[in-house]
Amino acid sequence: MKFSEFEIGQRYETKTIKLSKQDIIDFAQVYDPQYMHIDEEKAKQGRFGNLIASGMQTMSTSFKLWVEEGIYGEEVVAGTGMNNVQFIKPVFPDDELRVVAEVIETVPKRRGNGIVTVQLSTYNQDDSKVFQAELSALINN
Repeated sequence: MKFSEFEIGQRYETKTIKLSKQDIIDFAQVYDPQYMHIDEEKAKQGRFGNLIASGMQTMSTSFKLWVEEGIYGEEVVAGTGMNNVQFIKPVFPDDELRVVAEVIETVPKRRGNGIVTVQLSTYNQDDSKVFQAELSALINN
């Protein structure tokens, strides 16, 4: 979409993705090798009683789901920021995630381009919110 086509209040819902135990371990071994993400036995004794996905994996998965919707299309120039990042609830093996994206701000820039900010809210299969963040991107007109 072109910058001029975005309006505050527009909402989009993504498809879902399921994170397996192996997905969680594989991601964490590379990017966040803490026990609660990679050591099943130790994680079972911890606060959450099971392995949990890294917050970075939840954020990356949320971003992937949003981008794959193709709303920005070829008009996106670059991401410009992420604010108010909140890891609300843990994501467990076999949780199925989906994202609701709502346009919360549009700021015109030179030559008709502008910054579009969406609030990404990620939910699990029980409709519990697990993640939220504001994502801004420069979009061509």
